[in-house]
Amino acid sequence: MSQRVLRVGMIGGGGGAFIAQPHQKAIHFDGTRRVVCAALHPDPAVAMREAENWPYPIQGYKNYDEMIADQAKKPLGDRVDYVLIVTPNHVHFDPAHKCIQAGFPVFCEKPLTVTLEEADKLVAAVKAKKVPFGVAHTYLGHWTSRFSRHIVRSGLLGDVRWVDSYYLQGWLATRFEDTGNMQAVWRVDPKQAGASGCGGDIGTHALMQLRYVTGLEVKRLMAHLEIYAPGRKLDDHFTVYCQLSNGSKALVRASQIAIGHKNDLGIEVNGTKGSLVWQQEFPEQVTIKLPGQPDRVYFRGAVSANDGFLKDLPADLMAEPTIPSGHPEAFHDAFARLHRCFEQDVRAYNDKKPFACDGAKYANVDDGRMGIAFIQAAVESSNKGGVWVEM
Repeated sequence: MSQRVLRVGMIGGGGGAFIAQPHQKAIHFDGTRRVVCAALHPDPAVAMREAENWPYPIQGYKNYDEMIADQAKKPLGDRVDYVLIVTPNHVHFDPAHKCIQAGFPVFCEKPLTVTLEEADKLVAAVKAKKVPFGVAHTYLGHWTSRFSRHIVRSGLLGDVRWVDSYYLQGWLATRFEDTGNMQAVWRVDPKQAGASGCGGDIGTHALMQLRYVTGLEVKRLMAHLEIYAPGRKLDDHFTVYCQLSNGSKALVRASQIAIGHKNDLGIEVNGTKGSLVWQQEFPEQVTIKLPGQPDRVYFRGAVSANDGFLKDLPADLMAEPTIPSGHPEAFHDAFARLHRCFEQDVRAYNDKKPFACDGAKYANVDDGRMGIAFIQAAVESSNKGGVWVEM
């Protein structure tokens, strides 16, 4: 007999919010999860109207407090199995904390919170309640990100010497927020976005890619947060030089004023035996550079072990459900892989069985906290003129 379909509640996502759409498509990707209810907007009237006009039937709530209270009364099978939070940054902490206290697993957009104090409270709550908690660092969901992780962490490139992890965009090269575009307005507002604009929005993705692929942590950093659009209150260009936990160095950089760049997230890892290159805009391939050899380009779905470079590949990596090589996976597939992995932990939680939630398949609450600690240290360093700051 097939398992029952998991019920998902959504907080945020109305009013044309972009990020809700790939999430809700990913939730329905496998037929094992579906969105059943939502509190879509801070204005109760708008929230209810948006729910009535949603593309498929859902139960609307006037606000997330009402949704959490109502769902908490219901028995397992009738209530939501997990809650997705897709609000602006400043509305991550409160609903996440309330969901955790009510015993609901949470999948939250990044960054985790806007302050380290809030992040610490969420970490403590998750550990106390022992509920699954995921942070939506989308690009970890690409199969090639996981393949890259295996290559670097298994030592095939030798010891890591240098990492360049970056995310470049150009959409805020001018004061796009002055047009009233809602995606731009809240991202440049310190009250909604937090202490860093570009760094918090996309620099955290670059950091997470570095940490996920290499397994290394930032021990100390020196940063320059810059504003190029006149009058803007938050950084639109973010550059951080890092010392990593193995003694090597890294550059974590992000820009939203790099005209011509769209969503150019990438990572290059230089080791003592070779280098790895991965780019989000070419998500199907990983390039390996070895001394004295032609570049090796590996494509998802066309990878074989023991080819003269690769060793035995993990069974769970090779067994992941994917479409055949040459039929491209992309952004929505990455989201779906994250929700698919989170679903496994939610089902285990419902059945009172052990679950991992260890950061191997999706970013967890500790990963989210590290992102906030990184931003806080970068802001401090930049405000002091780019001095070294311990993490």
